[in-house]
Amino acid sequence: MAITGKPIDRVDGRLKVTGTATYAAEFNQPNMAYAVPVRSTIAKGTITTFDTVAAEKSAGVIAVLTHKNASRLKAINPEEQMKAGVIFIGEDLVPLQDNQVHYFGQFIALVVAETYEQARSAAALLEVTYNKEKHAIDLVSELPKGYKPKLLFGREAQLNTGKTADLIAASPHKIEQTYTTSTENHHPMEPHATVAVWEGADKLTLYDATQGVVITRAIAAYFLNLKPDNVRVISPFVGGGFGTKGTWLHIVLAAMAGQVTKRPVKLVISRQMMQTNVGRRSATIQKIALSSDPKGKLTAIRHNSETYTNLTQFFEPSGLATAVLYEAPLREITYQVAKLNVGAPTFMRAPGEAPGTFALESAMDEMAFEMKIDPLAFRVLNHAATDPETKHPFSANYLLECYRVGAEKFGWSARKMQPRQTRNGKYLIGYGMATATYPAGRSSASARVQMTIKGEIKVMTAASDIGTGTYTVLAQTAADALGVSVERITVEIGDTNLPPAPIAGGSQTTASVHPAVLAAVETLRKDLMLLAFSDTKSKLNGRKADEIDFAKGKFYLKGDASISDSYADIMSRNNKQIMEACATSMPASGSGLGAPVAPCMVVPLATEENSDAKKYSFHSFGAQFAEVWVDEDLGTIRVSRFTSVQDVGRIMNEKTARSQIIGGVIFGLGAALMEETQYDKHWGNPVTRSLADYHVPVNADVPQIDVHFIGKPDPHISSIGARGIGEIGITGVSAAIANAVFNATGKRIRSLPLTLDKLL
Repeated sequence: MAITGKPIDRVDGRLKVTGTATYAAEFNQPNMAYAVPVRSTIAKGTITTFDTVAAEKSAGVIAVLTHKNASRLKAINPEEQMKAGVIFIGEDLVPLQDNQVHYFGQFIALVVAETYEQARSAAALLEVTYNKEKHAIDLVSELPKGYKPKLLFGREAQLNTGKTADLIAASPHKIEQTYTTSTENHHPMEPHATVAVWEGADKLTLYDATQGVVITRAIAAYFLNLKPDNVRVISPFVGGGFGTKGTWLHIVLAAMAGQVTKRPVKLVISRQMMQTNVGRRSATIQKIALSSDPKGKLTAIRHNSETYTNLTQFFEPSGLATAVLYEAPLREITYQVAKLNVGAPTFMRAPGEAPGTFALESAMDEMAFEMKIDPLAFRVLNHAATDPETKHPFSANYLLECYRVGAEKFGWSARKMQPRQTRNGKYLIGYGMATATYPAGRSSASARVQMTIKGEIKVMTAASDIGTGTYTVLAQTAADALGVSVERITVEIGDTNLPPAPIAGGSQTTASVHPAVLAAVETLRKDLMLLAFSDTKSKLNGRKADEIDFAKGKFYLKGDASISDSYADIMSRNNKQIMEACATSMPASGSGLGAPVAPCMVVPLATEENSDAKKYSFHSFGAQFAEVWVDEDLGTIRVSRFTSVQDVGRIMNEKTARSQIIGGVIFGLGAALMEETQYDKHWGNPVTRSLADYHVPVNADVPQIDVHFIGKPDPHISSIGARGIGEIGITGVSAAIANAVFNATGKRIRSLPLTLDKLL
């Protein structure tokens, strides 16, 4: 019976619940020292003096590093970095290289001591004086000084297919509104952590909480001026990523401290530091205009997005979903970006699509109400059968089925068109829905598979499991392709000594890594089969592949299972203690990612598999439905139930897939109702400094979440037909909730989070 797709438990679950899964900060080393960064207390200016005497004399202190005595590192050079595979770097700021301060909380010094407590105590003793300059912290006031980016992920950032503004202005059926989203901060369960271990002067091992060991190796090697082969990055378990665990240059600080002290060094980012130093989702101001004909068919869509950045080319691309959803003859998508003195923004679960769908899907709800059309029917009416931007057909698109299934499961037909029509005592009850979408990405990946004569099977790839279930689904893929139980499979990931794989980001791990694993396993199975066919002592001697099937660790003749040969017997007779095979899916084009090491040669997949990339548009789709109860006396909003229906290709494990969508919905619920980073405009510091005042959902906030999958394979994405699902679950969630609040109360809130004061 096929294992792939079944809702089996996580193979790494026992390790996690028993505390035996080892995370980055738990790789303790003999004679290890501890490093604590010192952060700036101004938002912009220069450091004029450091008084390190008290810190240096403090108990247990080994070293105090500042820009005056820190090692010289390579400078930021985008062109050179790209050639070296240095991508997904957190911010374009190499630490401790000069006296410039770019934002409040910037790392300006590092204290290394015998214990963490001693390092933290000494860090508080460091005295710094500054030449303070006027900082920029207010988005609205800085936008006129901003810029219009030309490129977005290698494509034209600004889009206008015609006289969109003129058509909207002249249309009798239109809405024009402004929607805002707040700055959100990353808070995965595991904070960032690095343990740096030097072997001599030029070999470095990093135990790091990273979403991509390969890119972390490239970044560390580049800035420390080391050969990539001399840097090993190990990260078998990651306690959540969501985009923040690309690579931030505190890894270089840990390595630098190790060089100075000649000892292993551990550096852990505190929860307070995570509010300033490891990225965030920027606030956005989104101006959306829609126009339609008298029957409700859209004639134009305009989406002007304004946001901020600093120390990076990245900005929140809120118009991405608008380029893909809904048919309209004219479309305008523009960006204006201000530069503020805050830490660099970065990728956060569905960057662009998450805040963008709040604005777009709220506007679609408003337009439907304006036209007196059911919001779901309005979306069906304007469904885009092909990609509106590229004009390519979608590789697969079952969005209409998502709408149908979602409406049925949720009970959408009970929704009242007019607001304030459904109540239970003092509670106003409302229904809302929205469309979900996210690109279906794929990158190059390699894998190696080994089988021993004892029947032990090992799958190896440098992919990362950030809690998504990669360990489990890779084991299922290998088990199915060899006809053995999952218990026979051991998966090794998160180590640069393994065949290279892409970062666990952009919802691409499943589509990228699994085809490589499947091809490697199939190659191994074929090699075993050929050994049997050429073995005169085998019952299968002289047979052909189309005559053979496999199950339970053996090959057998179709129609007569008694004519069989086990993998172990084949290997034993042929004196094979170990057999292995490798494969690469979508071979990389000189990206510096390397290849599986000898003697296991790379076997690229058929090039025909990649030809579809230029013919189709690859996206996942979904429908989100929310029910809210609003306390009419207090204004409090509670999401009472939520239904999510997703078209994400083939489902590799129903249990882990469902978990991913639930996580996305909860993430979206937090953005909708509570998450907001606030800054003190005078000092430039975040006043929401920890989880005590930066609120995220807890169990009591989360309703019943009903998840359904269409489950139809995407025939063009890869040999396995599955797309990534880590991010689509958040898209459309905040809009569905906001639309439900309108249906309950009649009050349209266009600013996230939906706090009770906005209902007054």
